[in-house]
Amino acid sequence: MQGDAPPGKLTTKSRVMAEFKDKINVLVIDDDPVYRNLLRSILKEKLDVFAVESPSLGFKILKNESIDILICDFRMPEMNGLEVLEKVKTEFPDIEVIMISSAADMDVVIEALRKGAADFFRKPFKNAEIWLSIERTKKFSELHSNLSRFKKKNTLLKEEFNRELGLTIIGGSEAISEVKHQMQLVAQTPDTSVLIIGESGTGKELVARGIHNLSSRRDEMFGAVNMSAVPEELFESEFFGHKKGSFTGAIADKAGWFESVNGGSLFFDEVGEMSRSLQVKLLRVLEDRNYTLLGTQIERHFDIRIIAATNKAEDELSTGKDFRLDLFHRLGTFIIQLPPLRDRKSDIEELARHFLAMLTKKMGKKIAGIHPDVLALFNTYPFPGNIRELKNLLERAVIVCQSKELLPQHFGAIHASEAMAGGDSSGEDLFDLKKMEKQTIIRVLKKVNYKKAEAARLLNIEWNALYRRIQKYGIEFPPDL
Repeated sequence: MQGDAPPGKLTTKSRVMAEFKDKINVLVIDDDPVYRNLLRSILKEKLDVFAVESPSLGFKILKNESIDILICDFRMPEMNGLEVLEKVKTEFPDIEVIMISSAADMDVVIEALRKGAADFFRKPFKNAEIWLSIERTKKFSELHSNLSRFKKKNTLLKEEFNRELGLTIIGGSEAISEVKHQMQLVAQTPDTSVLIIGESGTGKELVARGIHNLSSRRDEMFGAVNMSAVPEELFESEFFGHKKGSFTGAIADKAGWFESVNGGSLFFDEVGEMSRSLQVKLLRVLEDRNYTLLGTQIERHFDIRIIAATNKAEDELSTGKDFRLDLFHRLGTFIIQLPPLRDRKSDIEELARHFLAMLTKKMGKKIAGIHPDVLALFNTYPFPGNIRELKNLLERAVIVCQSKELLPQHFGAIHASEAMAGGDSSGEDLFDLKKMEKQTIIRVLKKVNYKKAEAARLLNIEWNALYRRIQKYGIEFPPDL
């Protein structure tokens, strides 16, 4: 028995009891009457205790009483402690289990902890050992409860995040339905690398997040890195992390992407813009699946699904000229081709109405719908900036709209059909999407005196996407530029 504590100092039992503002219910299952009654006498002063000699009687109490902690002996006639533990965790997962064991049962104790037991103590035991075990189990239960609440909040936040940012694959066209099907297929595999290929603004990150959310990794982190913005000299620090003082400027420990997202999915955007030397570094770590934290000699393993994206065409990547062929094959185990918006015109109305509902809610405006003339206008416009451009056009229109309906005049950039067709309003040109795209690019280039960066900004596409279109359409610049 414990002696009196010095004045001002709590005993283990007193400290535990100070934390139990409300009584907790404890069930003891032990076929040895001496230990069963001893446990009941020790715990009953501050806890509500049920004590029975067999698992069958114990499960009757579990069904009829609200039990917080089960203390269970391992060696019993009806079933052993591991069998009781497994049944309790199946039928009453919120109940924490403490195992009682003899010194000869340590292998069993280890197995019990692996299967969900919160703690254990040995026979014969001291009062302090029991109260310490109760204290540890109470803290374990609180941590488990907090983790469950965190996961629930994380799920709710993720759903709200998806709703607010429109992270939903919208559309029922054949092209986008095939993309959804491919996402569902690859999401069933936990480790397969995915390469998403599509023009700027087609929703590559949206597809990457969708694969993550559909997969078994959905409750873990999703990280996104713009690979074109990672300085070559900081690659190891960004991805591996570093210890304080490992290099000049390392003023604190830092976790890299592979540690932060371990267990989840890591999205490499713009992989096609990486330098050759950076491609070598990335390939090496992806092949080994190991990295070393800067400032240490300890090698660490990571378990992450890699999802990459590029706006370069597959044939550009697979030549091995600007992008390493071995890295292309490492990243492109499963390739998803995203169609441009001009190739899924039937989805435009649904997308437009989706963005309108989202934007009016965000801005607190009451706009009932979209005039049919606007939808007709959309169907003749090539959308070089794809879905991102459509959303931006709608956002501007919602801002300037003072009526209850979006009208063609709210879309000044694409309002005149003649302007879109480069001044030629013949029916043949009006429906030639490639020709309209070329003419739109030429008009914008002329408008900004052939400044490519400014033209890309007005077209709402990346400069390299504009450059590829200039090459594709053979657009010539004035000789003096």
